[in-house]
Amino acid sequence: GAFGNKIVPTGNIYIAYEPVWAIGTGNTATPDDAESACRFVREKIAERFDAETSHKARILYGGSVNPENAEELLSQNNVDGVLVGGASLKPDAFLSIASSAIR
Repeated sequence: GAFGNKIVPTGNIYIAYEPVWAIGTGNTATPDDAESACRFVREKIAERFDAETSHKARILYGGSVNPENAEELLSQNNVDGVLVGGASLKPDAFLSIASSAIR
C-alpha cells in the first residue's frame, strides 16, 4: 500500500488528500465527502500503525478550497486542515480561509 512496510512513525504525520477530479477544476468535494475520505485515511493509518498514531495524524483536505467552503470543510471531525491552492495567491481570499481555520 501507500505506506509500505518500512515506514515507522517517529514524529508528526501530515497527509494531504485531494481528489484527482478536483485538481485544477474548481470543483470541490462536499463536506460529507471530504469527511468520509479523511476518515478513511485515518482508519488506514490506525490499521497500519495504531490508534494513537491515527489520532495524532493531521489530515488535510485539498481541492478548490476557497473562502466560501473553507469553514464548512474545516468543521468536519476528520478534516484537520486544508491545503489551499489558487486561493493562496489572493491575499484577501487566503486571509478569509486562515480566519476560518482559527475559528
